[in-house]
Amino acid sequence: MKPTSFLFATVLMTVPFASAAADLTPPDAAKKPHVVKAPFGAERNDEYYWLRDDDRKNPEMLAYLKAENAYADALMAPLKPLQDALYKEIVGRIKQDDSSVPYRERGYWYYTRFETGKDYPVHARRKGNMEAAEEVLLDVNALAEGKGYYSVGDYEVTQDNGILAYAEDAVGRRQYVIRFKNLATGELYPDQITGVSPNLVWADDNKTLFYVENDPETLLTVRVKKHVLGTPASQDVLVYEEKDDSFYMGIGRTRDDKFICIGVESTVSSESRCAPAANPAEFTVLAPRERDVEYSADHLDGRWVIRTNWKAQNFKIMTAPDGATSREQWKDWVPHSDKVYIEGFELFDGFTAISERSEGLERIRLLRADGKEEYVKADEPAYSMGLDVNSEHDTDWLRYSYTSMTTPATTYELNTKTGERRQLKQQPVIGYDASKYTTERVWVEARDGTKVPVSLVYRNGFKKDGTAALLQYGYGSYGASMDPGFSGPVVSLLDRGMVYAIAHIRGGQEMGRAWYDNGKLLHKKNTFTDFVDVTDALVKQGYAAKDRVAAMGGSAGGLLMGAITNLAPDKYRAIVSQVPFVDVVTTMLDPTIPLTTNEYDEWGNPEKKEFYDYIVTYSPYDNLKSHAYPAIFVGTGLWDSQVQYWEPAKYVARLRDVNTGKLPVLFRTNMEAGHGGKSGRFRRYQEMSEYYAFVLDQLGANVAAK
Repeated sequence: MKPTSFLFATVLMTVPFASAAADLTPPDAAKKPHVVKAPFGAERNDEYYWLRDDDRKNPEMLAYLKAENAYADALMAPLKPLQDALYKEIVGRIKQDDSSVPYRERGYWYYTRFETGKDYPVHARRKGNMEAAEEVLLDVNALAEGKGYYSVGDYEVTQDNGILAYAEDAVGRRQYVIRFKNLATGELYPDQITGVSPNLVWADDNKTLFYVENDPETLLTVRVKKHVLGTPASQDVLVYEEKDDSFYMGIGRTRDDKFICIGVESTVSSESRCAPAANPAEFTVLAPRERDVEYSADHLDGRWVIRTNWKAQNFKIMTAPDGATSREQWKDWVPHSDKVYIEGFELFDGFTAISERSEGLERIRLLRADGKEEYVKADEPAYSMGLDVNSEHDTDWLRYSYTSMTTPATTYELNTKTGERRQLKQQPVIGYDASKYTTERVWVEARDGTKVPVSLVYRNGFKKDGTAALLQYGYGSYGASMDPGFSGPVVSLLDRGMVYAIAHIRGGQEMGRAWYDNGKLLHKKNTFTDFVDVTDALVKQGYAAKDRVAAMGGSAGGLLMGAITNLAPDKYRAIVSQVPFVDVVTTMLDPTIPLTTNEYDEWGNPEKKEFYDYIVTYSPYDNLKSHAYPAIFVGTGLWDSQVQYWEPAKYVARLRDVNTGKLPVLFRTNMEAGHGGKSGRFRRYQEMSEYYAFVLDQLGANVAAK
């Protein structure tokens, strides 16, 4: 290893990028012996454990992160013109004075708008119709002024439309502060509630707010409390406390506004308790929790409607009468199907809209009161469709969203009686012509014979001759489906001749619950091998040259990036790994870290030898070895509460020790951000432009199409 040097010049380079990488000396973090022990006796040496500082104040740690940032600055300096060009292109496609589609609720039309040149939204409403005077609920630009990070996570208006409660985060750690505003006078009330989740519900009395309190160390949602406006937060009453630290918690109102419900859920179980919104004194459990039984409930027309996997792997919909307190009172309504996964539903007076998946694609089924069914139509081979904001149940109109890799996000309104369809809005993309691009859906056979769907997009004129550059994206965890939607920034890649692919690998839920189950716990490696097999197939089919493939993922997708880099380093020229979960064993052995206990059923609890032995075989940090690695761009946020900054910091430090290759490894820490990166609609594109420039340069695809 080379001598440690935290202080070096960040002179702008004019030499080619590859030469710049060879001439600069990367930071060298100190090694300090530390043994991580499992309860059953297994031990691992973690020489970079010292980089962890929960307070984010250790001078040596901060110096290392700053040195890595300075190294990244110097290394990227030759690509600054390309980065600036990308940023200009990406931002140039954005209609800066844009606004959302208004929706009506209790006599007001609510919407969000942006102003030209400003980073943050203005949340507003108009009474009666959109021609009425605008009432500004929150001008987030004003609230964010002078702050390095700012986010409004949730806001709710009282039932009488008079008072606004909102949750703000000025750090990026997802520990929110609740504040209150009188909408008639603009006055801010003195009440403040700290250390909470962005999840707020008002009772019908227009003065009692229910909220979820976080544990200050683990950030787990642990308690529901109620606050009476005008009283000290110290007097807030405990409504419910969750003792099982494997559960998350949230609160909400039912469709008909009659009930306030507290929902708790783990990876494999859930439970709801509800109280009348008019008098939320006692919360009654709808059905007691049971392992491997999940359910969520809504209420309309005097009955409960429940989505559940009880005796139904792909979920079904059941009903229950008012006052139900056990599953024995539930009755089947929409039956289970082995081929169709039910994602959710929306209740209306005359029909029910069911969001579901079949063959990896989303669709909406309309179930009428008389039992007749039909499907909302789609026109492309790879697309994403879902329920939009449907704030009122007494209507024949259904709002839904539609997008594809070539079609910008579009909001439609469908009259379920007449069949009339109205386009309410399509995301404006300045200078974009959808007819110049093509999207495809292909199927790849994984090594165990499983067929994996892949969504592709490229600019017309692309030839499938094995010479193109490819960026392949994946996630594959938590049952989260990565659907093929439009991305304005990706257009800059397509215009430079690249192909962009989304690999719908196991661990997601694109193909139903079994797709998720076969990509978690002791089947987790399927996620990684699926991704590599997709790469091999796309190269073999001529979508890309074998030496011009890049891969990208973030968070659990960053785990994917670390795993495939260890599994198949020669198959990728460049890797972008954002806020990556790369030290699975150490993190999952520490229940004080946010998310750990909630996720034993996702990754396995390494305190048990069976899971420890399996996880340690794929955890990226533990499987780095002497090899020539691809060019790698790693990004994180100092205040990240989901994946702590020290995971990627340790990973990069150890990677530098074993990497025998000459390609650059960059580590960028945003010192003011959390898991989602910088706040504001433009700032994140600065980060994106940097790693896009990195990828384009590595793949030799940095010339835009004319």
